[in-house]
Amino acid sequence: MTTVERILDAKGRQIFTCAPGDTVHKAVEIMAKYGVGALVVVDTKGKLNGIVSERDLLHKVTLTERKSRDLKVRDIMSSPRWTITPDQKIDDCMAMMTANRIRHLPVLQKGKLVGLISIGDVVKFLMNEKDFIINQLEAYITAG
Repeated sequence: MTTVERILDAKGRQIFTCAPGDTVHKAVEIMAKYGVGALVVVDTKGKLNGIVSERDLLHKVTLTERKSRDLKVRDIMSSPRWTITPDQKIDDCMAMMTANRIRHLPVLQKGKLVGLISIGDVVKFLMNEKDFIINQLEAYITAG
């Protein structure tokens, strides 16, 4: 069975972060600069505090007409109720995301943040894996 580690190997391990005390405006700037839909919120020691996503921005800032320059990330972030480890199966990851209606999972190894995977990362990986298997089967069939 394929593990989360393989997704991290394929997509890379770069993690985009912000601090709980950063303004929401700064978080938006970071997301825009790197073209990501979520940031991991970490304290000064690198400890996971939460996640701030585009969904948080929409629901907790835009719809309430609050100002992103006045709000702190800690005021709108989602607490990290769910995490995953690199050795967990991708199927477990998909089940957790689906059951809890979440789009991002921090990846922790021995309590240390080592990555972040999104539902898009999982789907892309699974599609690539299926394409590879189909190509292998076609090659086998045509060779025989």
